[in-house]
Amino acid sequence: MKKIQDKDTRYFIDIELKTQKVVSNGYDQKQNLDEGRQTNPKLHRLFLTKGQYNKFVERCGLNN
Repeated sequence: MKKIQDKDTRYFIDIELKTQKVVSNGYDQKQNLDEGRQTNPKLHRLFLTKGQYNKFVERCGLNN
């Protein structure tokens, strides 16, 4: 199933605080993201613009 990308889509990467490494990336509708609150205290979620996210995914060779 293809995820929806529209004006309510928010793009992000999750960074592990201890190692400061990116552990995941993704996007979802803002209604599904719990207003940006991070439920895992070991991670920090960094929100990106669509362009920044696309460049990140392209440069890292990631496919969602």
